[in-house]
Amino acid sequence: MHRIKGIMFDMDNTLLRSAIDFPEMKREIYAFLAGHRLLDEDCAFQRETSSTLIRQARQTGRLTKELEEETWAIVRKHEVKGMAGAELEPGVRELLNGLVGCYRLTVVTNNSEEAARAALAENGILSFFDLVAGRERMAMLKPSPDGFVYVLESYPDIPASEWISVGDSWIDGKGAQEAGIRFVAYGTDIAKMRESGVEPDGKIDHIGQLLDFLASG
Repeated sequence: MHRIKGIMFDMDNTLLRSAIDFPEMKREIYAFLAGHRLLDEDCAFQRETSSTLIRQARQTGRLTKELEEETWAIVRKHEVKGMAGAELEPGVRELLNGLVGCYRLTVVTNNSEEAARAALAENGILSFFDLVAGRERMAMLKPSPDGFVYVLESYPDIPASEWISVGDSWIDGKGAQEAGIRFVAYGTDIAKMRESGVEPDGKIDHIGQLLDFLASG
């Protein structure tokens, strides 16, 4: 087993307890894209995420720059509303105090980089992170591995085998594992992860348990 040198954290509901209404965001994005005939009206959007719906719309070749900008405006509206007053997940500050200086600490989030950095700074933890990779760094959002690959390319001295990723959603696990990075599921239903094709390398119910995972290998 390779010694871990770097950690990639998801942000929403991993580091921060945000109130972004992801189901409502997805419904609004679906309605907008389907209304412009970029998604089938019988699309089983409940099984998708906002990012995979946008990906499907792009794949039609008919998603214009203007329509994509309107789609991202929907995303930003929900992000701003949901991140207002977001607080740390329990134990995050204590965990980061125990990790800083020992590991490269990074964030990979589908949020805009500006919004992510602002939320982390508001909670006094931005300074713990060496890098924050928002959606501007990705050609495709999670579950694509783009954000994770961006971090790997930013630290060529640390191979994928010496990183782990921590997140609460299957899209975090899917993206990380496609980039060759071990994934630790935080506070989530493993059965649902498996239904989405993700087999976590570890599971923690409290963020502080990540220290035990790191100590074990």
